[in-house]
Amino acid sequence: MIAVVSALGMTAVLGGCGSTGSSDVTLRLVAADYGDSAANSSQKYWDGLAKDYESQHPGVKVQVSVYSWTDVDRKVKEMVDAGNAPDMAQIGAYADYASRGLLYKADDLLSIPVQANFIGQLSDAGQLQHVQYGIPFAASTRVLFYNRTLFDRAHLTPPTTWAELAADATALKAQGVKYPYALPLGPEEAQAETMQWLLSGGSGYTDDGGTYTLDSAQNVKTFDWLKDELVGKGLTGPVAPGKLNRADAFAAFADGEVGMLNGHPTLMQQAAKKGVRFGTVPMPGRNGTAKATMGVADWMMAFKKNGHRDKIGDFLDFVYSDKNVLDFSREYDLLPVTGTASDTMAAAEEDKKLGPFLAALSAAQLYPAGKTSWAHVSADIKQHIGQAVAPGGSPAAVLGGLQATATAADSAASGR
Repeated sequence: MIAVVSALGMTAVLGGCGSTGSSDVTLRLVAADYGDSAANSSQKYWDGLAKDYESQHPGVKVQVSVYSWTDVDRKVKEMVDAGNAPDMAQIGAYADYASRGLLYKADDLLSIPVQANFIGQLSDAGQLQHVQYGIPFAASTRVLFYNRTLFDRAHLTPPTTWAELAADATALKAQGVKYPYALPLGPEEAQAETMQWLLSGGSGYTDDGGTYTLDSAQNVKTFDWLKDELVGKGLTGPVAPGKLNRADAFAAFADGEVGMLNGHPTLMQQAAKKGVRFGTVPMPGRNGTAKATMGVADWMMAFKKNGHRDKIGDFLDFVYSDKNVLDFSREYDLLPVTGTASDTMAAAEEDKKLGPFLAALSAAQLYPAGKTSWAHVSADIKQHIGQAVAPGGSPAAVLGGLQATATAADSAASGR
């Protein structure tokens, strides 16, 4: 599949990069749908925000088209390829468009107070060759969810190390729990579960210089442990990890069938609706709490095709006011991407449930979204990583194959 002084939240517009003027202009935005039903579709959020903005800016119309995450990236690609790029897109990746010179730089759009207010690592992740094109729009982190009822029944405490996680899973299995630890390495979002485990093993997808290191010794050891100590011992449930998708794992947790799994904030609401008592703790590491958790950011970007730079910038300043950032984050249980909105949420009693995720964001590592090869590499991980823990599978061979593909994709992207 992962969100300014409060006075600014009263829909006052910051300075922007220029006046909107009085001529009639329609700004077109394509956005992703974060809702799970018509009742909370993102279309409703954007329609309300656009109406508020238009009421204060005569002559400017904002037309928003919302698509599911299954379709939105493809829709934008089709529009761009047809020479009909929208003014703005709020989707999952920006680097390919930035590398082709199609996007405005963030500092050509946003007022200084707005740009300076983004959380640092999110802004950094929006950069291509040290220039920010991707504007963070929503964020989430991952923590370990556990079923309190199942843990109480087995007299367990939440794990802080891999060994404790395996021991808890063994005890849950003895109690007849269907999925002691749910390990979704199926094609829906395997890149997320994989990254969380690589980080908890002390490595990740890239080194500090941004070079892919999928087959590092630490990563191979991590998947050797998963294969031998969890999957091989029957602690991950009846569905092979390579065929278990995140949505199915979340649904099973909400049905009380899962002892533990990695999850993001939206799982809280899903589980609560079904009456599941749950707790959350940081993801265990090999010998203690993992030094980093996984963070996910989705992106806003602005295309040069139609001009309208000043009007786009003015509208985006409005989008990133505290009120609008908090409204969106609270509606969809996501984390704010701005510092002052995060501070507001951290202090608010109504947002207390998001505290563990906010705390994890400061040390979160994100996908290498600034690499134009990432989309290709991510797709390859989704397709093949489940084989690493399958019976007879070889983590070293699978990770080596993924590394070869990643290196080739990176070289091809660099030479475009």
